Amino acid sequence: MPVEHSIWRVGDQPQPLSQGALPSELQLENMIVAAPEILSDEWKIIGRQVNTGICGRIDLLAVAPDGTLILIELKRARTPREVVGQALDYASWLEQLDATDVARIYSNFTGGRDLAYDFQVHFGTPLDEDTLNESHQIVIVASSLDASTERVVDYLNARDIAINILFFQVFDTDQGQLLSRAWLLDPVETQVAASTTSTGRRREREPWNGEFYVSYGHGSTRSWDEAVRYGFICGGGGSWYSGTLNLLHSDDRIWVKAPGYGFVGVGRVTGERIAATDYRLPDASGEMKPALEILKEASYHREFAGDPAKSEYFVPVEWLDTVGLDHAIQQAGMFGNQNTVCRPTTPGWSETVDRLKQAFPNFSAWIATTSTLP
Repeated sequence: MPVEHSIWRVGDQPQPLSQGALPSELQLENMIVAAPEILSDEWKIIGRQVNTGICGRIDLLAVAPDGTLILIELKRARTPREVVGQALDYASWLEQLDATDVARIYSNFTGGRDLAYDFQVHFGTPLDEDTLNESHQIVIVASSLDASTERVVDYLNARDIAINILFFQVFDTDQGQLLSRAWLLDPVETQVAASTTSTGRRREREPWNGEFYVSYGHGSTRSWDEAVRYGFICGGGGSWYSGTLNLLHSDDRIWVKAPGYGFVGVGRVTGERIAATDYRLPDASGEMKPALEILKEASYHREFAGDPAKSEYFVPVEWLDTVGLDHAIQQAGMFGNQNTVCRPTTPGWSETVDRLKQAFPNFSAWIATTSTLP
């Protein structure tokens, strides 16, 4: 259904703000470049008016922490259906780009800066050129959407084409104009769709094998030793990192990789995602206390504990087998992804799981035991 915004002045006699309009959508494009958080504070703009050479120019291009490219198109004077069709045309060109092509786009946009270096600075993790542009999203920025276009977008999403609409509206005030925004779909849904669908040079897909991949970033923010000791995984610092934890439910099996080390554990989920302020763990006497009082080896984004968007979130896990970071399992060709949780459909994931089942002997013993139970 069409998305509409209304803003009211707070008071005994509330008054609605009148809707206005930007002088041009070029101004909106300028605003997004100056403040990318208008779209997402977890994306980095890497290109503007990118010349495809065959089908026109892409308004804006961004990259997510996992190397997913985000193609951003403003509606401008086109009808909503026209802009969706144009974006799909651009996407067919975008998916063929390799890491060198993307680095060149960024260099042209920034006057010669190095993408790998700036990616590391911005996201705090190295750029993996092998997974850069392994998937992409399409984002249409528009002030309105007709019902026909909404049906097209729903149809594409149902078929694993990661596309979303960001609506914006402008309101006039005595102090100047205000800009509001709303997404057609939860951005996490689009993120998940992109992370589970291979594109470009890696079109191979196979049915999901039911096994979840988890990326657990050991370091100053979270500790793998404490995750093992207390039975959990976690993610936070932004909805991009914590939102995919909602994919997990009780009895799901997860294979955990610590980026920079390798695979370190396999476990069974025993509960839903819980915010850091509500998560409880036992102290030395067995008394249940707030997790942030118990956990001492990392920060777990304590500074964001009161912010639902950036807070750390925990998922309880029964570990079936784990190893220390110094014995992490990493072999050539094993699957990797920066999303906290994903459901991979690339052939490499099934092969990775088969190899891990052999590499974790306690897991194999657990399977053998449970299979003989009445």
